[in-house]
Amino acid sequence: MSSAAKIIEKVRLESQKFIGLKLNSVVGVAKKDEGWKVTVEMVEKESIPSSMDILGIYEISLNKDGEIEGFERKALRKRIDTEISKPEI
Repeated sequence: MSSAAKIIEKVRLESQKFIGLKLNSVVGVAKKDEGWKVTVEMVEKESIPSSMDILGIYEISLNKDGEIEGFERKALRKRIDTEISKPEI
C-alpha cells in the first residue's frame, strides 16, 4: 500500500475494531521511513448535546505493507473545545 488514500481507507475500516470506539474523523496522515502514522479522533463518550461528546485523539502506526502495528491515545477533548488536554497516566 503506497497511497495515503488507501491507508486512510484501511484505518477507517479497521480502527473501530482495534480501538473499540466509533471513528469521528481522520485528522492527519504521514508517511514515515518505517511505514505510516495516522491520527484519528474517536468518540470516547457520547453526550447530549453532542457538542459535549468526549473525543480521543489516537495515533495509529502502520507498517510499509499497510498493516496496523499499534495505536496510542495522545489526548482528549470535548467536541466543542478547541484546546486539547493530555491524558493522565
